[in-house]
Amino acid sequence: MENNRRDFIKTFSAMAAAGLFVSGMPWLKDLYAQDGLKTVKLGIIGPGSRGMLLLEHLKSVPELEISCFCDDYEPHFERAGQFLPGAKGYRDYREMLEKEQMDGVVIAVPLHKHKEITVAALDAGLHTFCEKAMAKTYEDCNEMVKARERNNKILYIGHQRIFNTRVLQAMKEIEEGTIGEVTQMRAYWHRNNDWRRPLPSPELERKINWRMYHEYSLGLMTELASHHLQVTNWVLKDKPDYVMGSGGINYWKDGREVFDNVNLVYHYPSGTHVIYDSMISNKKYGMEIQAMGPKGTIEIETGYQFSEQPPPAAGIIQLINNLEHKVFDAIPIGGASWVPEDPSEDKGTYLLDKLLKTDGTDVEMASFVSDVRNNRIDPWLTQQGFYASIATIMGFEAMMNHRIETWPQGLAI
Repeated sequence: MENNRRDFIKTFSAMAAAGLFVSGMPWLKDLYAQDGLKTVKLGIIGPGSRGMLLLEHLKSVPELEISCFCDDYEPHFERAGQFLPGAKGYRDYREMLEKEQMDGVVIAVPLHKHKEITVAALDAGLHTFCEKAMAKTYEDCNEMVKARERNNKILYIGHQRIFNTRVLQAMKEIEEGTIGEVTQMRAYWHRNNDWRRPLPSPELERKINWRMYHEYSLGLMTELASHHLQVTNWVLKDKPDYVMGSGGINYWKDGREVFDNVNLVYHYPSGTHVIYDSMISNKKYGMEIQAMGPKGTIEIETGYQFSEQPPPAAGIIQLINNLEHKVFDAIPIGGASWVPEDPSEDKGTYLLDKLLKTDGTDVEMASFVSDVRNNRIDPWLTQQGFYASIATIMGFEAMMNHRIETWPQGLAI
């Protein structure tokens, strides 16, 4: 616990040093003030693997009480009870929402339950954090937005890159024109595992491995691509107007329904394209989001910046020197640095002095608590989750139906 708190303080200090608490990122402004706080009371629905990670981060936030939890899977229920001694446990979220007096709720349940529980929480008058992706269908996403609007409550969708120091610094550089106008983006997320979790009993297959089945999940799109599409929308300050793509199951032929590889091209109204692919049978290239412009490239996940005009290669320097001294000896002009099609030789520079362990989830949870405490409602944060989720569903529909999928009419915040 103390280590978590120390890491949390280091993160805030680094963000302040990098100038990230600025007016252009208003959702961060109130986070640095920690004096005279009133206690916030939250509950959590779904303390599974992701939910427990959120609880770990929440336990580091000052003046916060987790008063109750809910899970209908006994191992998760028991583990949450051990982690939250004194908190009231429920097996039905409706009972918890009816009986508990809370300021807000954190929801980390399987995707197909997001809309149902989020709408119920908002209609119960609670500020709400729901894990990404927002929902499984266009209609469900829209219902969640309408519930937020009619109840005038906070609705966060769990896109932690909005709070990640590397991403925030990259956004500053992009907005300041460091790489020029962004003319193309590429993003990818590669893993090498079957995505399965062990079963205590065969009849629990669909409950535990819900990500494998269309009834509950859109697979790689909602679980991974939604993160990257949130960032590309943010960088391009827009949402895609159409997408085309293809996906399939070419390796993990184990009865799953969702694709184990996806490949898509998103088109934005500016004419800029986002090229996205994801697979779970090779991890060499890991994950990255590349923003490219005429002056350079920024790799947002790793926090690297590359210039289109790096220092001259050794052969060019030698040529210049020889011309200046009128010496025309044989020089190495056939090396790789002379081939226009070769990649830039710029090895890149870090956007931050040091990389922090956090992926932004700790700051995200602190921000949610701060906004609940101050009743600060930011529709932009809801919009980011909404547009990212609509884009992921578009990609899924394009692949499933072998067609160009356009942005649905009437879906906007």
